[in-house]
Formats: sequence, structure tokens, C-alpha cells
Amino acid sequence: MKPVTLYYLVLVLMGAAWGAVFPLSKIAVSTGYKPFGILVWQMLVGLLLAGILTVLRGRRLTLSPRYFILFLGVALLGTVVPNWFSITAARELPAGVISVIIALVPLFSMPIALLLGFEKLSVIRLFGTFCGAIAVFLLIGPDTSLPEGTRVIYVLVAAMAPFLYGCEGNFLTWYGARGLDALQILFGASVIGLVLAIPLTLGSGQFISPLHPWGAPDWAILAASVINWSAYAGYVWLIGRAGPVFSAQVAYLVTLFGVLISMLFLGESYSWFVWLAMALMLLGIFLVQPRDKAA
Repeated sequence: MKPVTLYYLVLVLMGAAWGAVFPLSKIAVSTGYKPFGILVWQMLVGLLLAGILTVLRGRRLTLSPRYFILFLGVALLGTVVPNWFSITAARELPAGVISVIIALVPLFSMPIALLLGFEKLSVIRLFGTFCGAIAVFLLIGPDTSLPEGTRVIYVLVAAMAPFLYGCEGNFLTWYGARGLDALQILFGASVIGLVLAIPLTLGSGQFISPLHPWGAPDWAILAASVINWSAYAGYVWLIGRAGPVFSAQVAYLVTLFGVLISMLFLGESYSWFVWLAMALMLLGIFLVQPRDKAA
């Protein structure tokens, strides 16, 4: 298999994997499981996978205090808080709609980078951000865009996740990786995230005991956690071989697969407003993505 063919195959598999996480999250909350309870198990699975992959790659696991700010920033901006928003929104919104909203990550990241001086002003990329804003308006504005009884406030709740992911990317650009690779950072961030989430989970009575007969929500939590981290490992691998610009194209596929999988397995259907919002979101991603000269 030619390298370029392999890269495209990995890209498609990552998009399908990440796209499946949203309907799985919908299943996970279907019987009343709460965000913090789900978060604890997601981070525990992530910690184990990041630790195992790091060791297998011959790298060291570190929790040195000098990396505390780095781990804390990634834990708050990349896992605990955005995942809480996503899981909370999953209880009220169709999984396909969340798949569209998550595509806001690069559309949030670009203006933040512009304000911090990490990017240069570009009319084309600003127009891409404008497309994303119009897409969100289409989801919360028209009366027929969301299923009857859905509260539009949860669109804004869901949008907090990509906003925080955009903040995380800019935080890493500003603070730097301090010589660690992505999986080492994620291991440390998962440890910090667990330290933060476990007291909140126990204090709020949201802990999910694994010592009971497992149903679809329990398996969905496990599957979403493993799939998410496996896709991330593939993303790290692909960046190292095909570059960040090529790898960023996964954003299109995540949205498309998320919508299609939700339709096929959850029976979701959407108004034309949602389809138009998805088209605008994908156009926005295309316009704001780094060009070769800027990458």
C-alpha cells in the first residue's frame, strides 16, 4: 500500500471513529447517567491507554511538578470541562446536531489565535468564522431547526465544548509542550482530571458503579472512551507523517460520519436548517484551516 493511500485510510477511519463517539454518548445518557460519572470512566480509560501507549513507544511516564500548569490546562480545557458540556448537551440534543456543533473548534480557535497574536488577519479566514456563526444561528434561530421540545439553550451549552478545545489549542501554542509528546501530556492531564472529577462525582452522587449487570449505556461509555483515545493516537501518528494541515481534514469527516451514524443507528432525522448549518460549518472549516504557507 502506498503511503498516501495509507494516510487517507487512517484519516477516514479516524473520522468514522470520532463521529461514532457522539451517538455513543447519546446512548450513555439514555438511562440517566450523569456527566461527572461518565467523565470519571472516560478519563480512567484514557489514562490507561495513554500510559500503555507511552510505555510501548519507549517513552517515560512523568508527573513532575514542573509540568503541573501544562497538565492542569489540558485537563480543564481539553477534558473535564468540555466533556461535561458535551455530555450535558447529549441528554437534550440529537447526536447529529452535536456532531455539527463540534466542528466549531477551528472556527473558535482562529479568532482566539488572532487576538493572542498567533495568527495574522485574513479576510478569508474571518469569513469562515462568520459562516460558523451563521450556522449556529440556524440551529438556534428557526423554530423548525430542532426537534420539538428541544431547548435551544443546549446548543449554546454544546458550543462551549469546541470553544474550550479552541482555547486548549491556543494554550498549548502559548505555553508549549515542555519537551513532552502528546500522549505523555494526555497521561498527566488524565491524572489531574481524575483528581478533579472524582470528588465532584462522589459529592454529587453521580458515581457509576461497574459492579452491576452491564446494559447498553455501560458498554457505550466504554466503547466511546476506547474509540476516542484510539482515534487520538491515530491522529498523533498521522500528524507525524502527513503533517498538521492534511490531518486537520478529519474535522470534515467527524461531522459527516457523526450525522450519518446517528441517522443509521439512532433513527435521527433533521430539518433542512440543520443540513444548511452543516454545509456552512464545513465551508467555514475549509476557509479557516491553515494554508501551506501558514502551516
